[in-house]
Amino acid sequence: MNAPAAVPHFVRELCATLPVHSQFVLYGNIRDSFLVRRTPDSVPLLLPMIPTLWEALRVHGYECLVVYDPVDRLLGVQAFGVDPETVSKIENDLLPDVKPSDRLSLADLEPVLRNVTRPQAPRRAAVVIDYASRIAASPDRMRQEERAFFRFAEKLSQVTGARPGPPSRPELLFNPIIWLVEGERDLPAALVVGNDRIRPISVPLPGLEQRTEVAVLEAARLGLSGPDVEESPEIRYFADQTDGMTLRAVREVAVLARDGGHDHSGLPDAIRVYKFGIESNPWRSDHVRRLIIAGEQGIPEKVLGQPEAVTKTMDILKRAALGLSGAQAASAATRPRGILFFAGPTGVGKTELAKAISKVLFGAASEPLRFDMSEFAAEHSADRLIGAPPGYVGYEAGGELTGAVRRDPFRVVLFDEIEKADPRILDKFLQILEDGRLTDGQGRTTYFSECVLVFTSNLGVLVPDPDNPGRLIENGDREDYRVHERKLREAIEEHFEKVLKRPELLNRFGDNIIVFRYISEEVAGQIFDLMLTTIVSRVREVLGVEILVPDDVRALLLKWCTRPERLLKGGRGIGTALESCFVNPLARALFPRGDAGPGARFTVTDVRDDGSGTVSLELR
Repeated sequence: MNAPAAVPHFVRELCATLPVHSQFVLYGNIRDSFLVRRTPDSVPLLLPMIPTLWEALRVHGYECLVVYDPVDRLLGVQAFGVDPETVSKIENDLLPDVKPSDRLSLADLEPVLRNVTRPQAPRRAAVVIDYASRIAASPDRMRQEERAFFRFAEKLSQVTGARPGPPSRPELLFNPIIWLVEGERDLPAALVVGNDRIRPISVPLPGLEQRTEVAVLEAARLGLSGPDVEESPEIRYFADQTDGMTLRAVREVAVLARDGGHDHSGLPDAIRVYKFGIESNPWRSDHVRRLIIAGEQGIPEKVLGQPEAVTKTMDILKRAALGLSGAQAASAATRPRGILFFAGPTGVGKTELAKAISKVLFGAASEPLRFDMSEFAAEHSADRLIGAPPGYVGYEAGGELTGAVRRDPFRVVLFDEIEKADPRILDKFLQILEDGRLTDGQGRTTYFSECVLVFTSNLGVLVPDPDNPGRLIENGDREDYRVHERKLREAIEEHFEKVLKRPELLNRFGDNIIVFRYISEEVAGQIFDLMLTTIVSRVREVLGVEILVPDDVRALLLKWCTRPERLLKGGRGIGTALESCFVNPLARALFPRGDAGPGARFTVTDVRDDGSGTVSLELR
């Protein structure tokens, strides 16, 4: 007998080790469909797990599969393509005391397993225990019947013997028991750990080759065929976009395309519907393009003194809108739309720019989904991002990150001060940055392929003083941007490679590291004016009171708010100083006045510092 020309690797591994293992545990992607070719030139079949096992085992002389479903407690013989009369004879030989309608308990199943797997069994057969993960609610907390059954299965794996194989394979082969489970630890450890008669075999998600083969099959139903169809852009895109999906899901995407009345050109929209429930692609709309063009004019007015950072950010957004992010990579289709790593001193506009691009892309009311990574300094805090695993507190709630992105997949996600997170949490970002997806604690896949991810960091801004290691000094250059950019990039690279020991994460950011300048005196004055105007406008909106600030008072406030120690904290330092030097004394002056009502108009005539840090002002 000749083996099928093509069966999945996990089935070939099972068949190859039949002489030495009496039981097998297949775990992982067991509910998928699998590609099988009966002959090298035949059209591939897409079969569920049990028919796939049959296609492989039958060519090694196996006459049937004895399948037990512990959910329904039903047992039956399956031999696909075999006439009913022969199947009936096999049932009588192997299961003389069992009728198809009988509901078997675990205790009832034991003599059946013993009879089928013994060397003197009347037929060459394999037992498949489907839904084996559901036999026990928990492998650590089993009922007496369940413990007794698994003890029996453990002993049976050791004492049962093999029987002669077919003429094409005369070596002794077992009549094996094949357990189908979702997770590797779904069966009791006492059964599988250290038991060399039981072989665990992982059933992986399909690779690019398998997804391409199914894409070709489905595309033919949508009107796309030909000798070079595998190399067509539509097939390559379809196979890339379905990365991380099962072959059954790949077929279901094609079903959505047909249901929508589309030909092969509708596959991208069908993928989007399957992943996100949204058919239209906001990124490809003229509206987004107009917003990006308008943003090029408006953002520099909000993020002051950062021309290089704003220009490079807008370039990346244009690339994202065109779908060209990571275009040089084979897996570009599934990566996030945009990846930005904002580096530079505190208070220079990194977070402000992230907010600005969120409003540019998704409307004035849009705010980034923001995570302060200083809150994730402990390894266990990763549960907040992706959800706790089963059995742990908070499992039902899911992850803050994965849940929010599933609810709205078209958004900007901001990870503030990324260097403060536990390094093992940073590993979660490897899969997001490379594959554009993440599996949460409940086993659900979240896709990030329509997100813009923004990371901010203060890495490299301050370094130990060579002459006084206990003191930190500025590492960048306030005058020469190129020198400043080079120094910060070098410090970031050193941190990822030598401190975190994760150069692969740095590689995922690539050339998307955007370095922000220090705040210059000129820009500090512009920020001061913008904040002062905002304060005056706020007083007008909330109280209906007009506040006039003469030039001499403005100049004095500017001097106080832009002192060198204030500028070390960038725009935040200026804002904090304005609050202390202007907002607080203004509130003190307005609060007791009975005439500070709507329509009132006051001029700040003087501001004074009493030397203790308390500032007062006079209104007229």
